[in-house]
Amino acid sequence: MTYSRLWVMAAIIAGIILIGFVLSVPHTREIPGASLSESTTPHISSVSLHDSFKKGLHTITGSIEVPNACASVIAEASLTGEASTTSRILVAILLPEDTGVCLQVPTVMHFSTTISAPAGLPIEATVNGIAATTSVS
Repeated sequence: MTYSRLWVMAAIIAGIILIGFVLSVPHTREIPGASLSESTTPHISSVSLHDSFKKGLHTITGSIEVPNACASVIAEASLTGEASTTSRILVAILLPEDTGVCLQVPTVMHFSTTISAPAGLPIEATVNGIAATTSVS
């Protein structure tokens, strides 16, 4: 047997193995499951708020459950309603999209914001522009 025959046989066997591998590996489009955008959307169950009013200034503190400890929470309060009457205080909570690698363990994050407004206004919260259920104390 000559060496050229061995090399031809080795090339044929390597080709068969390579073709079998390419055909047996599933492609990304064939794997069922949720898309990436669905998996990164956090599920917000509720926001806990506490309002302290002193000398015309509301200090609103609260907590929210986020998907992991790497998340950051930004809160900003504003007055909403008509120009003549203010109907409520809106706490807009922003949870920027997490770009790092972090262990996906739900974590409670705290935030605080202040606003000058009359006493006794109802407080509502939104998370990334979506209304959230709130518990105010």
